[in-house]
Amino acid sequence: MSSDGAAELGLNSKRTAVKVSGLALATLAFQTLGIIYSDIGTSPLYVLNGIWPSSGNVPSKEDVIGGISAIVWSLTLLPLCKYVLISLYFGTKEGEGGSFALYQGLYPRKELDFDADRTLTGDSNFAQEPPKPRTLKEKARWPLLLWCLFGTSLTMADGILTPAVSVTSAVAGIGVAKPSVNSDITPIAIVFLLALFFVQQFGTSRLAFTFAPISFIWFLLLMGTGIYNITFFPGIFRAFDPSRAILLFVRTKDYSLLAGVLLAVTGCEAMFANLGQFNAASIRIGFCSFVYPGLILAYLGQGARLIHDGANILPNVFYTSIPGPVNGPLYWIVFTFAVLATLIASQAMITATFSLLQQVINTKAFPPLRMRYTSETIQGQVYIPAANWLLMIGTIILVAAFKNLVNLTNAYGFAVATVMFSTSVLLAIQMRYVKHLPVVVGVCYFLVFGFFDALFWGAALEKVPRGAWVPLMIGCILVLIMFLWVWAKALEDKFDSRNRMNLKHFIRQKTSSSHVVDEDGSSSDPADLAYYIIKDAEHGSDKYIDEKASHDLTEINRIPSCAVFHKITSGPGVPHTFTGFIRQWPSLPRVVVFLSVCIVPTARVPMEDRYVVTKVRTVEGFYGVTYYIGFRDDFDVKVNDLVDKICELEAQLNPAGSPALIREIRAVSATTTHIVPHYHVVSKKVEGGMISPIVSYIRSMLIESIYRRLATMFPETANWLTSADEIIRVGINATI
Repeated sequence: MSSDGAAELGLNSKRTAVKVSGLALATLAFQTLGIIYSDIGTSPLYVLNGIWPSSGNVPSKEDVIGGISAIVWSLTLLPLCKYVLISLYFGTKEGEGGSFALYQGLYPRKELDFDADRTLTGDSNFAQEPPKPRTLKEKARWPLLLWCLFGTSLTMADGILTPAVSVTSAVAGIGVAKPSVNSDITPIAIVFLLALFFVQQFGTSRLAFTFAPISFIWFLLLMGTGIYNITFFPGIFRAFDPSRAILLFVRTKDYSLLAGVLLAVTGCEAMFANLGQFNAASIRIGFCSFVYPGLILAYLGQGARLIHDGANILPNVFYTSIPGPVNGPLYWIVFTFAVLATLIASQAMITATFSLLQQVINTKAFPPLRMRYTSETIQGQVYIPAANWLLMIGTIILVAAFKNLVNLTNAYGFAVATVMFSTSVLLAIQMRYVKHLPVVVGVCYFLVFGFFDALFWGAALEKVPRGAWVPLMIGCILVLIMFLWVWAKALEDKFDSRNRMNLKHFIRQKTSSSHVVDEDGSSSDPADLAYYIIKDAEHGSDKYIDEKASHDLTEINRIPSCAVFHKITSGPGVPHTFTGFIRQWPSLPRVVVFLSVCIVPTARVPMEDRYVVTKVRTVEGFYGVTYYIGFRDDFDVKVNDLVDKICELEAQLNPAGSPALIREIRAVSATTTHIVPHYHVVSKKVEGGMISPIVSYIRSMLIESIYRRLATMFPETANWLTSADEIIRVGINATI
């Protein structure tokens, strides 16, 4: 028997994509300027010098037109066509984007049945589920998981590189006006970066409202200076002819130029990765109506000035092409907004990193870091303190180690190119298996966009010895951590699921006359009841147990206290913690609660709607509870509110006899203990084969030396507000 279910309480346990229209959509689109597009919007600061370094020769007119053509068509094919027009349609049902979201679309998480979580005595099969048929899709699960985790890891690595490159490139503008300050550019950049990471704690929404107007003015400045510079050489419009880009590479035979062009599209992966922070419509509106035209005009203007002024412009194409004299009012206005825009650009990748971490943590692909939700309306807007400070440390180390912009841009771009290629692979597969489009559609998509991604990836690969090894190394470390966590956590959860038990197969309740209490709930005075544990009960057994047959029983006493057993994984039955606890300490609390948690896609759940209670009729004093909380609610189980719900249910079930029972429940609940599992994971030995000892050793090292320590450092209870004095961790040897 249960209290009102989640549906009756009006709670939707499934998160959905953000849907807004009208003024709310326009506001959200405006905010994208400050969070998503600031990264790609600051690329004009360094792209042309990435193609033609200041220390090199001045390019010819045809080479400049070809280079600008390559930039224009790269912006058109990748950010506009691939991401805005195609990729944004492939977000998850929850509205998330990025490589990991594409994997979730292919292999969606199993829907959780929270009503079944409260089932403790049903005849469900608690044994291991039969294996799924090994289809091609299933065979590709682990390779695709590794591939998408690698893409996700490189996007996170970009969260370190983007602030380093963007802020350093903007601060370098001081050196153009004041050459004596060149030696101080690195310390100045570090000060700006410290300030940037400090303000992350205020949340995406507040930062977006602050940053969006600055980014709006920045794009207006790009448009204005671009239009002015185009007047120096209107022939630059020939760059819209794609053959000019092709002829550039045919003429120069310099494939490495493409690595510089790649810098123009850095940040396009943030458009997809940040989908959970906004929605597809707002991202499309922001890019098509404002960002894309602004970038095209900016690059056309820089190309026109480079053709017109040549050697005078090449040392720093962006700053020397600002209209008016160096040190003039407009120069310092643009410089100020360039610095602010690059700080905001860094924000785009930092926010994307938080969003991606939220995805991998929620799907148990990363240790459960503490997350703070910063928006009352959008669940995807989060702040992760540990990630923020680690990003800050990594960024400052990079800036200090590489010392100059040329070295930093060598490291930049490789991660972007790899993530773009990863996205193309996963999108092509999704078209067939998720959208159910004809195979030819996915193949054509991959041949077109995979070709362009591969071109950029090949150009970026040449940079590995010159600095691109840094994001590659960071990405490899992250993907190894994530892959290990996914594998070991799945084994641990499987152990937990296989060791849940039907409560009736472990606890027996009898009257003083030795008759089992009827299933319909008719019972004697609780004082006349006796309780026994079945000593020969087997964990996870799917054998039929005759409840009327004789078993080896051990009588246990009930003590006047309340115990809340937390079910870490979903599923019916009582968890291993309960059976382990009772066997170690053979007595039963008077009130036993088995608690499951459901985070709903609303900011806050009213206190009166948080607890859904089911009473176990075969054993007195046992309750299954689902704890519903909003994504901004703190995990804090209020025992008094929980007991109120239990008492309400008892009053409904037995109006005549409930007053005395309710008084007893309230009295014993004054002392409440929370009980959670602490799995001491042990690797099982691999049997058979000559190399089995080696495999067993490696497996043991990964599980016992690495995963076990990580699980201890990042426990499931990290985000709880419950006092540590009220939590008992039951140690369980888990052979996985």
